[in-house]
Amino acid sequence: MIRSGFTGVIALLSMLSAVPVAAAQIEERILAVPVRVQGPDGQTLAQDIVVTVFEEAGRSSYPLLVLNHGRHAADRSRLRRARYSQAARFFAESGFSVWVPTRIGYGASGTAIDAEFAGPCNNRNFARSFGVAADQVEQVIDTARREPRIDAQRIVLVGQSYGGATSIAVAARRLPGVVAAINFAGGGGGNPETRPGEPCSASISTATFGGYGHNTRVPTLWLYTENDRYFGPRHSQAWFAAFQANGGKGEFLLLPPFGDDGHRLFTRGFEIWAPLIQRFLREQGFSR
Repeated sequence: MIRSGFTGVIALLSMLSAVPVAAAQIEERILAVPVRVQGPDGQTLAQDIVVTVFEEAGRSSYPLLVLNHGRHAADRSRLRRARYSQAARFFAESGFSVWVPTRIGYGASGTAIDAEFAGPCNNRNFARSFGVAADQVEQVIDTARREPRIDAQRIVLVGQSYGGATSIAVAARRLPGVVAAINFAGGGGGNPETRPGEPCSASISTATFGGYGHNTRVPTLWLYTENDRYFGPRHSQAWFAAFQANGGKGEFLLLPPFGDDGHRLFTRGFEIWAPLIQRFLREQGFSR
């Protein structure tokens, strides 16, 4: 299902209650999680990555939510330690144990090797690149499963930009316990300075998302904006259409323009997206 423009968004928001004010204590801790992936030249990369965990204090059991970051190809050190603290706390207040991995090659988990390098602009291997990110998410999930307080039968995947595409890639693996995925402005190959709205190898992205549709059987929610300077609407809509045409279950929301670049909605537009996410999570059986 595709919804677009102001009318659909306003109708959705009018049916939803306001986001509650947090009252509980949210604890934040840092873990080192060992992962192993294959680099772009076939080399094995094995190291600990930094994972930040947010939880509401006092619960005896938590469903798991893995929150996946985007990609800063030009300066991967910029990410430092991935936190998305406002979003992470929102999900923690909804009862989840929120795990935010900083993947190999980025910030606090940095290496000289760009493990997710996908190739030249005209021939990006997104399946391999998203797959390297997905491998790490899968290993983080395996680590979380071993903690007794984690309800391993209720796992949600969430991601921004490259992390959004990664979340769909992981959902396609049909891992036990994964029940839903949320994709904020997901994709790859975008550059707002040199190719505004026109990502590299967009047709390859379409084929990649179509492939994920063959295997994804959990509900997914895709959120994009009309003025995303990384991925213009004709591309994001084509990606979802390919996913859905191949059997993927999902809802696509094309939201109105946000600021000067709608790609920033996840980090700067919390008041807009939080009620939409609350609604989706309630539909999947998550409620306080």
